[in-house]
Amino acid sequence: MSPMAPRKSLKIFVGLALGAALAGGGHAVFSQQKQGGSGPQPGAKPQGMPVKAVPVKVGAVALEVSAVGTLLAEESVMIRPEIAGRIAAIHFKEGEPVAAGARLLTIDPAEYQAQLAGSTADAKLNAQRMERAEELYRKGFISSQALDEARSNLDRTAARQTEDRARLAKTEIRAPFAGIVGLRQVSPGAYVQPGKDIARLENIGSIKLDFRVPEVYLEKLGRDQEIALRVDAYPKDPFKGRIYALEPVVDEQTRTVLVRARIPNPGLKLRPGMFARVSLKLGSRDNALIVPEQAIVPKGQNTFVFRVVEGKAQLTRVQIGSRNSGEVEITEGVTAKDTVVTDGQIKLQDGMPVMILPNQPPTAAQSNGKG
Repeated sequence: MSPMAPRKSLKIFVGLALGAALAGGGHAVFSQQKQGGSGPQPGAKPQGMPVKAVPVKVGAVALEVSAVGTLLAEESVMIRPEIAGRIAAIHFKEGEPVAAGARLLTIDPAEYQAQLAGSTADAKLNAQRMERAEELYRKGFISSQALDEARSNLDRTAARQTEDRARLAKTEIRAPFAGIVGLRQVSPGAYVQPGKDIARLENIGSIKLDFRVPEVYLEKLGRDQEIALRVDAYPKDPFKGRIYALEPVVDEQTRTVLVRARIPNPGLKLRPGMFARVSLKLGSRDNALIVPEQAIVPKGQNTFVFRVVEGKAQLTRVQIGSRNSGEVEITEGVTAKDTVVTDGQIKLQDGMPVMILPNQPPTAAQSNGKG
């Protein structure tokens, strides 16, 4: 036998042994898969993402519009003099109410009294000249032109007298309406020019509210319609009022209409300039499709829900109507036969299999407030 024969015999033996081992291992693996020890069973369905879901509810919803607005005084004016002069007296106290017609400010009247006295004297003199001119004209001593000139002089002096009397009256500034006077901007003895700010007068016994509503609701708006509002200064106090006027023109930039309401203000809590949140009920709609608010999935400018269709989640774009107490009206995208996911949407994707978890009622201990 040659020296290479034993080595060749050894290779043949090792190869046969290895083949037998692989054959045995392969048989073991096949047997394990066939018995179902750890591999998936043929035809087994995937379990799916566990979620909570509820059927779409059908019911009545209130048609309600929310808006923001600004409070205005029922009447508001800045007190300003119409003539120049030195302030002789201030008759009001800051922040206190005044009656309509109450005297607020007096400007030194001496100069205007003198002007009136002069125009009055001129008017008296021209009236006497007019009487003599009429008598001379009747006797034929003067022409009609001279009579006309005498009459014109009398008219001019009478007009100047009326003007001076009006200026003298303006030395006393009176309240044009009842209200509360604000902080004054001048002091007694100051010389003021026409138009100088003196103080603001506000009537806040009732308050006006201006707010805007989209034009789609225009046909549902009308006079004497009730509104509710809240302000940040009194978050727990509800206030109510009624619409009394609508702007006849729709704003072409925002496509909204300006609405004005009046709110009683007996406690004077509401003040001009306050920011208000407005709620306006426009009626109700029956047979509306309603889903819980947590079912809504916003994506960019659009709104979606996940419907459960044949065990899979289907991402569906929807249109939202009214919102109320944790519920949302869906005007487009779902039907009364649909079921929507309310919990578990974070990891959910369109077309993913889902498993709806049962709604577990609270236990007796939870119902009694224990545990």
